Amino acid sequence: MERKKRRRQIRKNFILLFGVSVFLVLTVWFGGRKFFAWTHRQELLKSENASFIGAPPFEVDLLDINEYSRPGIPLEKINGIVVHYTANPGSTAQNNRDYFEGLKDSHETKVSSHFVVGTEGEIVQCIPSTEVAYASNSRNDDTLSIECCHLDETGEFTEETYVSLVRLTGWLCQRFGLDSSDVIRHYDVTGKICPKYYVDHPDKWEEFLQDVDAQIKEVEKEVEAAAENTAKKGLGS
Repeated sequence: MERKKRRRQIRKNFILLFGVSVFLVLTVWFGGRKFFAWTHRQELLKSENASFIGAPPFEVDLLDINEYSRPGIPLEKINGIVVHYTANPGSTAQNNRDYFEGLKDSHETKVSSHFVVGTEGEIVQCIPSTEVAYASNSRNDDTLSIECCHLDETGEFTEETYVSLVRLTGWLCQRFGLDSSDVIRHYDVTGKICPKYYVDHPDKWEEFLQDVDAQIKEVEKEVEAAAENTAKKGLGS
């Protein structure tokens, strides 16, 4: 009787151990595949944006021209960059881009943004930097807009979102001859609590602007280095 009990227990332990082993193997397998797929995607994006010196990887997924989210109006000058938050916790950059796209059919409202930064640091460009986006009210005509995703009601950005936002803002500033004093919150235009975390924590906003200044300098170095390399190649040809 005792032997049968021991045998049953041994079988149970074996089955349990086998099940745990299979679970761990599958977790590592699919987790690894997801990681390598993400890494491969980042490398593809880098190669696609290689002509934009100092730019972070971003995907260009432009909206169709329509009167509700991409009016196709030329943006004749760029005097600033406006940072927003989505006010839609847990949504992705692609979710928000697709929402803007859907407005051409739903006619729910008029809203959009040039770029959306996701919680994993992914960046999607929705509107060319040569066109107006419906994002910043009276400043639509002379600014570029960046919407940022967040995980909860505080509106605080993940580290990945923050890093991508700093890199994107710094690159845009360098590209269009701006500095951190030209980077503002939606709140600074209308008084709307957007982006919420930076309205609630103005000291953190100042830290962000300092990081943008540092990033502008980094991009300038990359641009100068690229120009030097081009000049050297020209002399050597």
